[in-house]
Amino acid sequence: MPKTPEQLLAERTKRLTDAYALKRPDRIPIRLYFGYLLAKLGGITYQELDANPEKAQELLEKWAVYFEPDQALGLDFFISATSVLLGDQQTKWPGYGLPANSPMQYIEGEYMKAEDYDEFLDDPTNFTLRIILPRVYKKLEGLSRLPRLSILATGYPSLASLGAMLADSSLADSLCALARVAQFHAERIPRRRAYAERMAALGFPTGIGRGVGPGAFALAPFDFMSDTLRGMRGIFLDMHRRPEKLLAAEEKARRICTEATIQACRATGSTFAFIPLHRGSDGFMSLAQFETFYWPQLKRLVLDLVDAGIMPGLFYEGSWDQRLHYLRELPRAKTTGHFQSTNIHKLKEAVGDVMCISGAFPSSLLQMGTPDEVRQYTRKLCEVLGRDGGYIMAANSSMDECDPNLVKVWVDATKEYGANA
Repeated sequence: MPKTPEQLLAERTKRLTDAYALKRPDRIPIRLYFGYLLAKLGGITYQELDANPEKAQELLEKWAVYFEPDQALGLDFFISATSVLLGDQQTKWPGYGLPANSPMQYIEGEYMKAEDYDEFLDDPTNFTLRIILPRVYKKLEGLSRLPRLSILATGYPSLASLGAMLADSSLADSLCALARVAQFHAERIPRRRAYAERMAALGFPTGIGRGVGPGAFALAPFDFMSDTLRGMRGIFLDMHRRPEKLLAAEEKARRICTEATIQACRATGSTFAFIPLHRGSDGFMSLAQFETFYWPQLKRLVLDLVDAGIMPGLFYEGSWDQRLHYLRELPRAKTTGHFQSTNIHKLKEAVGDVMCISGAFPSSLLQMGTPDEVRQYTRKLCEVLGRDGGYIMAANSSMDECDPNLVKVWVDATKEYGANA
């Protein structure tokens, strides 16, 4: 007899839960993060997928049922609405600065200047509201006319002065733009919960780990300062020219990220935080620099989130071959690690008893490989990373351009070889 959705949901949830807990499940689970691949599968453009959440959800449900992974995710974080509503100049999206079938892109730059460090350290909130947001978002240029909000602590007289300033048309326009973003997300949160319930009714657990949806999004303190503020050129100059200010700014960033992530998890009911590590890998900085500017601040952020009952899911982009021993300092079975290019043998030996490992399957093989190559690499990962549990099969990067036929081969091979790991 075919299994009911309720039975499938229970089995898949246990399979994933066992892997996260470093136990050996009945077989290795597989997670598909479809992303823009859903557009190809649905015969629509990336732009249409992004603009129509109901259509995106219908496609996710249809193809989850077809491929039958243990977990299926769609676009999740990567939607253009907020950027479009605010006139974001740091990102481009399908149909918003890019062709309709191009994936989103970040536009890096030194949006925070070297001379801005003192302003940031003095009052990060003031700096963000009155300087960074007007620089980055066209629709928020009016925020530069805000007073320093801490003056409101003086009571009624300051409120009267603020009221006069709010009459400024450009400031009013910026506040209206923020209100539209707030309304969009107020409507999106219950919709995402409803979509999660629809996936569960089909037998698929939602979220990554625990909770509903992908959870919160956080950044390592170094990446916080480099990704959208100083840029790569600026941040690497800062390590040499103003290391004390950079370290002080990272401490501010860590506290900001911790508080914001906890608040986001509470708002959505999730207990998971996704943390992509953009500039911590082997090729970006020396071990001495890593020990000074990257690892201590990231480790503290992770531990703070764990203490708050949140499971950080870190995406170790690039190769972490030279840094794996640091990861042993993280609490056992309290974090997950998604790996891109790290040597799988070193990875399993170094952290296989510390964290649930996911990823490591080359997306390129799902684009240009042969069915036999896909099967053989699947078997290899099951034997190496899946040995004794604690592994979730997943692509090492975007699945946007993957061949659906090869994806099907991959899922089926995981079920075959993963049962013997």
